[in-house]
Formats: sequence, C-alpha cells, structure tokens
Amino acid sequence: MPQGDKSAYTDKQKRQAKHIEEGYEKRGVPEEEAESRAWATLNKASGGGKKSGSGRGKAENKEPAKTGGEKGGAASASRSAADRSASAQKAAATRKRNAQSK
Repeated sequence: MPQGDKSAYTDKQKRQAKHIEEGYEKRGVPEEEAESRAWATLNKASGGGKKSGSGRGKAENKEPAKTGGEKGGAASASRSAADRSASAQKAAATRKRNAQSK
C-alpha cells in the first residue's frame, strides 16, 4: 500500500489512479508496485490532492500520459519498412491464434 492518507484526493483523482494502476498491472507490474506507481504518476500530473478548495492550484500536466506514445512512435520510425512489416505479420498471426483459443 502506498504511503499517505488519500482523503485529500478528489473522487476523479482516485478513479484516475485506479485506471493507471490497472494499466501497469496489465503490463505485468506486481500489484503493490503498480499501485505505488499509479499514485506517483497521478501526483506528477496533478500535483497531488486537490480537495481543499475549488478553483485552486495549477493546471494539470498532461505530459506523463503522452510519453508512452512518443517512445513507441520514435522506436517504430527508426526501423526499416521490412522490419515493421515482419512485426505486423507476426502480431496478426498472434491475434488470430489468440482469437481461436478463446
């Protein structure tokens, strides 16, 4: 369990943290680590709990939510067309195989 009292966070922030946590768990991060990372990510974006008063604080930093896409795009762009095509074919075969097993 991450440290600290979560009562200063709004319901929206708690929902966001839960959603972020699920994303980490989907990528194979252990449950406690995922929860801790989720709150750290939320804090980086929002600056922490915002429940004390409406209309206070700074605007949200959307950068942490964007970094994953940027990393993937840069990695893909540096590969040759043949490499990208081979990966796409492999992914299609995997999706087809997984669909059949369900």
